[in-house]
Amino acid sequence: MKAKYTLLAALVLAHASANANPAPVTDINLNRSADANANSSANIYAAAQSAPSGSLEQRLAMLERIVEARSNGQIRMQQQLQVLLDEVSELRGVTETHAYKLEEILQRQRDLYQEIDRRVSEVQQAGANSGYTAPEPQVAETAYSTNISENQDYDKAVNMVLKDRRYDEAIPEFERFIRTYPNSTYAANAHFWLGQLLFNKNELAKAKTQFERVVNTYPDSTKVADALLKLGQVAERENNKAAALKYYQQLVSKFKSGTTAKLAQDRISALQ
Repeated sequence: MKAKYTLLAALVLAHASANANPAPVTDINLNRSADANANSSANIYAAAQSAPSGSLEQRLAMLERIVEARSNGQIRMQQQLQVLLDEVSELRGVTETHAYKLEEILQRQRDLYQEIDRRVSEVQQAGANSGYTAPEPQVAETAYSTNISENQDYDKAVNMVLKDRRYDEAIPEFERFIRTYPNSTYAANAHFWLGQLLFNKNELAKAKTQFERVVNTYPDSTKVADALLKLGQVAERENNKAAALKYYQQLVSKFKSGTTAKLAQDRISALQ
């Protein structure tokens, strides 16, 4: 009998110690489980306390139920914690996958601009004096946008020219791009592309507007030299020799070396 009272006292002390310092848990569901478990344990413990003092076996049975209830509650909390850990791991995997796909997109864009630069260089070498000067994207100097939609829309318009050769359809595409992204890092290039396409259709007034926009609005752009050259060619087509010479001389004065400056110098010599 003394041993049973000793066991009863040990169980009561263990229960009190377990309730004295509960571990802090921030998850709502885990808190609810812990609260429910504590309430259940408290109810059973109260019933054990209120049982007749002579019912030692009954009080021991109730204390055993308290221990079992707490054990079951801890198991449920551990299971819920594992579910949360699994969800966090899954979200981390999704984030890493998205980051990888974004890097793939940016790499494809870098490859595209390098291909554009290569093709334009070939065109300029093959027909520098043909009257058509293709836009020359400066791959090493043009800043890439972090806006994926902006990059995709710009690539779409450029591909219409370089890959699909759908020149007439590319005109409204560049116009839409300029309206949608007026502050784009590709804005100067977009205006130049549009001016070039209009120039090829002999819509000289519209083409001149686009080239002037490049020169006046984006003076630090790498397309300024090309725009000045095209303005000179527009003036020549309009039989305005004085204006043509002014643009060519401005180009040579500002950009003393390079293919574009050489082309301008050749036109100056031809017109004088």
